[in-house]
Amino acid sequence: MAKLFATKPLSVLMADAQETGGHSLKRTLGPVNLVALGIGAIIGAGLFVRTAAAIADRAGPSVVLAFMVAGIGCTFAGLCYAEFASMIPVAGSAYTYSYATMGELIAWIIGWDLVLEYAVGAATVAIAWSEYANRVLDWFGWRIPYAWSHSPFETAANGAHGMMNTPAVFILLLLTGLLIRGTRESAFVNGFIVVLKVSIVLLVIGIGWGFMNPANHTPLIPAPTTYTTPQGIVHHYGGIMGILGAAGVVFFAYIGFDAVSTAAQEAKNPKRNMPIGILGSLVICTVLYVLFSYVLSGVATVEDFRTHGREASVAFAITKYMTDYEWLSKLVTVAILAGFSSVILVMLLGQSRVFYSMSRDGLVPKIFSDVHPRFRTPYKSNALFFVFTGIFAAFIPEDVVGEMTSIGTLFAFILVCAGVWIMRSRRPDLERGFRVPALPVVATLGIIVCGAMIYGLGWTNWARLFVWLLIGLFFYFGYGRRHSRIDEATP
Repeated sequence: MAKLFATKPLSVLMADAQETGGHSLKRTLGPVNLVALGIGAIIGAGLFVRTAAAIADRAGPSVVLAFMVAGIGCTFAGLCYAEFASMIPVAGSAYTYSYATMGELIAWIIGWDLVLEYAVGAATVAIAWSEYANRVLDWFGWRIPYAWSHSPFETAANGAHGMMNTPAVFILLLLTGLLIRGTRESAFVNGFIVVLKVSIVLLVIGIGWGFMNPANHTPLIPAPTTYTTPQGIVHHYGGIMGILGAAGVVFFAYIGFDAVSTAAQEAKNPKRNMPIGILGSLVICTVLYVLFSYVLSGVATVEDFRTHGREASVAFAITKYMTDYEWLSKLVTVAILAGFSSVILVMLLGQSRVFYSMSRDGLVPKIFSDVHPRFRTPYKSNALFFVFTGIFAAFIPEDVVGEMTSIGTLFAFILVCAGVWIMRSRRPDLERGFRVPALPVVATLGIIVCGAMIYGLGWTNWARLFVWLLIGLFFYFGYGRRHSRIDEATP
């Protein structure tokens, strides 16, 4: 039992961080790369789809306040991530931080949970990427047949059956190859995608500002009532409950900034640059989200978002109200496609780095920490996760996973908030490149906000998480516990 909760000494973690040579990761990322990495992971289709859903079902124009609330909730966790990343600049993110503060079993659980966020999430986003790729091909009169762009469990209205989602496998293969080639090259491509999609978001904000109707923002906070969706689901609409409910919806548009911390071992000056990457990307995305939601809710009415599909409503609003700017609706589709691409890239990066750290600790096989002799990337880990995510994306429908991918993230946030507090009490002497202000308050608020978000996900997602954890514990006690190197690390 003592071994289950044995913590990894910080001296060993710091030795890992300072290691050089053929078995270590290559430090190539500066502050701009890290901020771009965070923006690449955060801004995806969620900005467009989640905003429309929150306006229609929960908040109306007060969606602006909902984005502020969600941004503040993420900031609590982001501050704690920033202190940990500046103190322990090692790959592995929440897994590594938990190992240093709460012990091996908790570290294993969070590492296993991160598979949900990164690997399963990457496969899920790849399936959505496939759908949008077909929309772009439609503009040129091309289309990948239904059978080769859907899973075997899906059937079209005309009776066509899916066989394999080849576009999803293609994008996973392409981005895996890029990651194997090198982190510097991956960061360059991610930076290009970030510039593209942020430019399109700024275009929507800049052009849409002149088409806003003040009546759509009056009142800014609608009177509290209820709204029943076409599927029969009843939501609180308007008032404080509407804003909080909408914050829960748009919160998931923020998820991804934690992936920056998985790249700590590839940052040039992690003590300084990791906090910049984590907090910088959060601040930039919060400002863009607030401005975008303000413009969108001012251009179109709440009824517009209710009567048109969440994914199509943004393009519809542009086409209907922004005269002579129909071309902008196509750019939104391009932005969503680009957003999906960078999200997949960062998720695949994050997962391979978490398993790299777990492999170095002996909890998963050594193959996950083998580094390419030339590119200095965990290439075997990348290849194995391509096989896993590729099988999932090719043959499983998107809605199977649903919001389950978010539970691992929120659980990680809670453990990081608690871990920073624990470490500040146990080791106040450690050098910290960044310190969380008002720590007990910030950590407590982070735990409360993230716990409330988890509670809102419902019992079905909890049941799936429970099954996933049982599978993970089977692997831990069957392999990880027997091969753990914690005894070597503990004096």
